[in-house]
Amino acid sequence: METGPAGRGWEHRERWGAAGGPGAAMRLKLRNVFVAYFLASLGGLLYALLQLGQPCDCRQRRQRGGAGPGGPEPRGGQRPPSPGGSRPPPPGPIPPELPPELPTIYVVTPTYARLVQKAELVRLSQTLLHVPKLHWVVVEDAAAPSALVASLLAQSGLRFTHLHAPTAPERRRRPGDPAWLRPRGAEQRNRALQWLRDTRAPAEPAVVYFADDDNTYSLRLFDEMRSTRRVAVWPVGLVGGLRFERPLVERGRVVGFHAAWKPERPFPLDMAGFAVALRLLLARPGARFDPRAERGYLESSLLRHLVSREQLEPKADNCTRVLVWHTRTEKPKMRQEEQLQREGLGSDPHVEV
Repeated sequence: METGPAGRGWEHRERWGAAGGPGAAMRLKLRNVFVAYFLASLGGLLYALLQLGQPCDCRQRRQRGGAGPGGPEPRGGQRPPSPGGSRPPPPGPIPPELPPELPTIYVVTPTYARLVQKAELVRLSQTLLHVPKLHWVVVEDAAAPSALVASLLAQSGLRFTHLHAPTAPERRRRPGDPAWLRPRGAEQRNRALQWLRDTRAPAEPAVVYFADDDNTYSLRLFDEMRSTRRVAVWPVGLVGGLRFERPLVERGRVVGFHAAWKPERPFPLDMAGFAVALRLLLARPGARFDPRAERGYLESSLLRHLVSREQLEPKADNCTRVLVWHTRTEKPKMRQEEQLQREGLGSDPHVEV
């Protein structure tokens, strides 16, 4: 064993390292830091894994600040049905800011009870949801508003007004009567006109459009009609026995009509083929639909009080583009349902269709 100075120095260094000198202390600190960082990272990873698959409500509220107790009313100014009825609609995205001068479009839809009524109204409401600054006026052919339509409107997400007006018994269609025998919807459209005259201001920039619940509408149509000054017109597809009916336009003016059925009518237009400025309707309180009008003359019974042919405003690229179609839903065949009902095995009547 070495006993000289060199030996003593080596022995000293060995004892120093074994006793945990500065180098060992530094290594211990680094190890502790590494362990702490590893444990923290592991905890974060476990938390992230636990959150996977959890439900997340990422929808923005339709109005800032929510719609809790004391919050803003749903669009349309009417609350959803009370507890026991349908649930209120979920909050949707905040709509974009609209110019205050953008005219409102009042869409008037007459409707009546039938098997496909709810299906028709749901489909139309889904189209109208995409149109900004729109107010849906739904008028039932009934002595009182129905729970079905009231619930549908409350959940539609649209601004709406729910009215009703029964058709006079002598003007109702009898079972087996063809659809064209008597005009349908005159009383209901007149009820909507009365509501507009009772509640709207003459200075309000707005347009009124009569939209049946079984037609098909392009969104561009609503952009076209919004600038109506008096009465705007456009083509309608699949109507009057033709691929389309339309006004004929020369140099920006209506000079005639492409129509095969009774082209001598004052205004050979389909109900879906025109819109009227609200202020014009308010200025002409006598303008209304004649429930006794001859077949095909219901539209003319209103328009003759508002404009001449020369004053019509052609839209849709001078009436060269079809943006609305006169479609109809096929009447469902219920033979099997009727057979099961006779056997006491019919579909549950409490399920709304």
